[in-house]
Parts: sequence; structure tokens; C-alpha cells
Amino acid sequence: MSDAVTPVTVPKWGLAMDEGRVAGWHVAQGEAVSKGQEIVDIETEKITNACEAPADGVLRRRLAEEGDKLPVGALLGVVAPAETSDEEIDQFVERFQADAARRAEEAGAEEAPEPQTLATEHGELRYLKMGDGEATPVLFIHGFGGDLNSWLFVQPEVAQGRPTYALDLPGHGGSSKRLPGQGVAGLAAAVAAFAEAMELPRAHLVGHSLGAAVAMELATAGALEAASLTLIAPAGLGADINMDYVNGFVGAARRKEMKPVLQLLFADPSLVSRDMVQEVLKYKRLDGVDAVLRELVDAVFRGDAQAMDYRDALAGWNGPAQIIWGREDRVISPSHAEGLPQSIDVEVLDDAGHMVHMEQARAVAERLAALLDER
Repeated sequence: MSDAVTPVTVPKWGLAMDEGRVAGWHVAQGEAVSKGQEIVDIETEKITNACEAPADGVLRRRLAEEGDKLPVGALLGVVAPAETSDEEIDQFVERFQADAARRAEEAGAEEAPEPQTLATEHGELRYLKMGDGEATPVLFIHGFGGDLNSWLFVQPEVAQGRPTYALDLPGHGGSSKRLPGQGVAGLAAAVAAFAEAMELPRAHLVGHSLGAAVAMELATAGALEAASLTLIAPAGLGADINMDYVNGFVGAARRKEMKPVLQLLFADPSLVSRDMVQEVLKYKRLDGVDAVLRELVDAVFRGDAQAMDYRDALAGWNGPAQIIWGREDRVISPSHAEGLPQSIDVEVLDDAGHMVHMEQARAVAERLAALLDER
């Protein structure tokens, strides 16, 4: 019967994560759970996210409580059938805890991929490669003010059996803090230069928000051969946008100013952790960032509206495309996906906002994998 006992452990989300804090349980000890059900929230430096039940059964033990800070792989709880004896549960926990040091040593010995930088004609670009193989690679392009870490929940899933690249756009993350040209076209030129330098003549393009506009520019202008387009809460398909977010992100200089701005990105504002706010403020204090962000705003927005329009270009593109949106997006409305050709698959996910690929990472990864598996 002990074979049916399944541990619930602190997951590893992203390369830099080595510990997590228990933010709160969704289920009580002794309560039945289903595989995939969100059962406990874990706060990291990047975001608070839900840990899912690894199997059907009953949450027979909770080994950590709210506020506890534990290393990746540490035991949070135990799921087992109701008929499993308490003695078997106790023995499982004892063995698991006794083996913890060995597992930690083995995990530490694994070489995790690290971000690298590439010198191009448009400056240095930071990127993270995960996965390998002969399949057509996937190129992830983040949105305004983001960086490659926004894909930390999706990229590892997609990288199973194929090469993937998450890129910091110019002016963002660890890339050079200057823009290579005007607006989206300039950003697309930098991505195309990266792809050429990495010898990626063809790639599946996955873009979020402003990054989705960059992906559409690359695909429809022929700057890079796109095997497919996955557009997540895309900019460039309608005029209206919540400029309170855009202007607030650019103007905020203190924690109490930045936190409510970042909360606009999520259906669940509690996902915005203190560490997330501090990381964003740290980025904004880097030399050149303020000027880059303001220059980018001037180029891609006109008054209180988006200046870019890729709607007709996307409708005329002949390749496979899908759009994924969060129903509670408070930055760009999901209604922008209405009226597009039926060949473009549109999925609007519940319980998610503008950062749908973080709030509903599993669903996004599954939809992306389904598209990639067909090609």
C-alpha cells in the first residue's frame, strides 16, 4: 500500500529558485483531493503560484504550514488513499526525510542551464536555451517591462525534446539598454538578428503582449520564417489598452506605487509578491532603463491607444496560429480576438488576467504543445 503514498514537495519554478515560502493551504488535512487540483500556494522571488496535487487521494499529512520557508524538494505534505494506515504514512514520511540530504545533493549536482549573452549588431542580447533535439525550435518573446523569466513556468514544459530560446528584448532584463530602432519594427530587427546569429532560420514564435506584436511583425514581414504563431494576450489587434498600467509601470519608483500597478496584470492580485515588486524596481533603477521605456511608450502608443495594428496582417498570414487570453485581463481586452478568421484558434481561459501564461501555465503549455506536436 505504501507505493500509493505520494509526496507533495516544494516545486522548482525557474532556474534561480532554491526555496519557497508556504503562503497558504487550499485544503485541510484529511480532505480528498484530485490530481491537478491546486492545494497549496508557494511564494517565490518571482511570483506566488499554486502547487497541484500529484495524485488522487486524501491529503493525509501537512508537514509545512503558512509562513514556513523550505528548500526546493522539501516535503510539504503526503497524498494517499483513505485506507492507507497511519503507520504506513509515518514510515513513508520518515524514509523521505531521511533521504532528503541525498536528494538535495543529487539535485545540486544537476547542471541547470544558465542565461547567456550574445553580441549582435543591435547590442548584447541575453537569452536562455532549454532543451535539445532536431525539432523546430521555439522562440519565446516577452512583453513590455518583462524579461525571459516570464516564461519560467512554460519553457521547461515545452523544452521536453526540442530546443527553446527565451530572449530578453533590447532595453529589458540583461540585454543592452538601448533600442535598435523605432518601436515594434526595431525590436523585431533585434530578434531577427539573434535568430540569424544562432542559426535559427525557422522557429515557432511565442509572444506575450508587446512580444506578440513583435512575433507578428517577424512572421508577417518575413524577417524570420515562422513555423507557427502563439500569441498570448497580444498587443496590436485593437486600439484600446489600459494606459494606467503602462504609465504606472514607467512612473512608479517606490514599492507602494509599483505594487498596485503589477496587480493589474493578474486575475488574483495576491500573486504579486514583495520580492516580485523589488525585482521590478531593481530593474527600473538600472542605467538607461527609464529612457528606454519612455522611448518605447512614445513609439508604440498614440495618446491613450495602441499605435500598432497587425490585425489585417495576421488575418492574411497563411501559417498556423493560435491566441490565448485570460478572461479577466485588465490591460488588453480579450475582445480584441473577436472577428479574426476561423483558422486562428482562440482560447480564453478563466481565472487568469494579462499574465495568463503564469496564472494558467499548465493550460498554456498544453495548448502550445498540441500545436507544436502537429508540426
